[in-house]
Amino acid sequence: MARINLLPWREQQRRRRKRDLAIVAAAALGSALLIGVLLKIQLDAMIDAQRARNVYLEGQIAILNRRIREVNELEKKKADLLARMGVIQDLQESRPEIVHLLDQLVDVVPAGVFLIELEQEGGRITVEGRAQSNARVSALMRNIESSAWIGKPELLLIENKDETGTGFSHFRLRFDQRRPEPPGGDEDALALVAERA
Repeated sequence: MARINLLPWREQQRRRRKRDLAIVAAAALGSALLIGVLLKIQLDAMIDAQRARNVYLEGQIAILNRRIREVNELEKKKADLLARMGVIQDLQESRPEIVHLLDQLVDVVPAGVFLIELEQEGGRITVEGRAQSNARVSALMRNIESSAWIGKPELLLIENKDETGTGFSHFRLRFDQRRPEPPGGDEDALALVAERA
């Protein structure tokens, strides 16, 4: 029987397997590197796209913030104008009130009562005067209470004519100035307010 030496063949087979293994390992390493590079490129592109979106959103946010500031400034101007209009309207409405007050005072002061001082603080009026008797001061208070433009009289001071030495009683009286209800009740008043608004 012939003897065949298989060692060189086995050695070649081992070398071929090592070479194939090295080729497969190099191919796997190359594929892994290629996939890694492709993934890095893809991630960089996604990051750049997100940065571009962020820059766009920041620009839009800045525009909206500027518009919000403008709207807030307009709201402040509107509130200031409405406040000024309210003051002007209050002045317009209160302009005839002093006329009504003086007109009502002429009507409510009975004979024998003389007013020497009148002081107004908001809607509160304080008057000082002289009267021939305390009954005339009481009549003045009743007249004030029944008036449409003034009411709620409050006697602060009264000195008898014997104490003053003038023959007249000295008095100090406080009352409120008010606006009469419009004829027709609350419905007309609400309609008037709605019409002005």
